[in-house]
Amino acid sequence: MSCEELSEHYELYALGVAGEPERSEIRDHLHRGCEDCMAGMKRARSIVSLLGGSAPPSAPSPKLRRRILASVGFEPKRFDWTPFLVFVTALSVFAAVYFSTRENQAYQIANSLREQLGRQNVEVTQLSEAFSILNGPDTRSIPFSGGPNSPSAGRVFVNPQGVVLFASNLRPAPKGKAYEMWVLPKHGKPVPAGVFQSKEDGTARHVQRGSVDLSATAGVAVTLEDEAGAQEPTMPILIQAGLQ
Repeated sequence: MSCEELSEHYELYALGVAGEPERSEIRDHLHRGCEDCMAGMKRARSIVSLLGGSAPPSAPSPKLRRRILASVGFEPKRFDWTPFLVFVTALSVFAAVYFSTRENQAYQIANSLREQLGRQNVEVTQLSEAFSILNGPDTRSIPFSGGPNSPSAGRVFVNPQGVVLFASNLRPAPKGKAYEMWVLPKHGKPVPAGVFQSKEDGTARHVQRGSVDLSATAGVAVTLEDEAGAQEPTMPILIQAGLQ
């Protein structure tokens, strides 16, 4: 082979990675004292020396890099982005679903907490009103016991500021129904005093704030009505407590 044909393989020979038959041909030219090959190898060794000892390392030319990789049987391949893009897409979808689910859960928890807080506020308000009536100096306590229409028993507290009812054995009202309390005057029609529900264990508490004329009141009664309440009681009366 001619020196011109071998010139592209001097650097590979200097690196010790030249393939055959170029390696043997260069060796023969050098042994014969070929001036062109000796000068070319001198330059190649200088380049290799610079590549190995410079700081920061110098990157070989793309042409030299391709020749070096080709000499060891490596064929550069383009990076396939498809699996990476599929993974990123799947991760994005998962993240969107995950955070959407977490956001929905957080929203539901927040709503539940608000509802619980609302119920607790109502409970605290009712208890405060109940204590105000129970501790009034003019409060009258009226017990009642089960009758033919209901096995419920309990006690009613009445004073000029309102009425408090505590009951037990009062089964939960059917769907669409509610219990309604009435203030029974000595003369005239019963006065609606609010609707309420009993708990699953049969206990109930109802507080109705409002002016009550004890001298004109005969007692307190409870009937079962539509859950929106009624303007007149529906018979039969389930609970009745008369003022003494």
